[in-house]
Amino acid sequence: MKDIESTAARRAPDTEDFANRKLIRPTLPRDGGGERRERTERLTVAAGKKVAPPDQTHAENFYYQKQMQSRTPMVVVLKDGEQVQGIIEWYDRNCIKLNRTGGHANLLIYKPNIKYMYKASERER
Repeated sequence: MKDIESTAARRAPDTEDFANRKLIRPTLPRDGGGERRERTERLTVAAGKKVAPPDQTHAENFYYQKQMQSRTPMVVVLKDGEQVQGIIEWYDRNCIKLNRTGGHANLLIYKPNIKYMYKASERER
């Protein structure tokens, strides 16, 4: 009987065997690597550290967009108690522009000066 190890040791691999091999790549999900995200969360929980909440939830942007598109009359209550009514024309990170009717001037209101706002139709209830 032949010695299997000595036969394998003497035989050199052919370069042709390697040239005809096909590279197989697994299909990965395109959602940004959900498995990797779960693994990171597990590691941070295991280390005893809390994961910081996201910086931006976009809820404010969604609300402004909805009110702008439907041209909803809004009441903005400022920190000093003054109430102004109008339609939000545009907004950015620091301020909103309020279009007012009835001969009143349009306003550019800084967001830090806003106490809260609500739809004008809710005031009449």
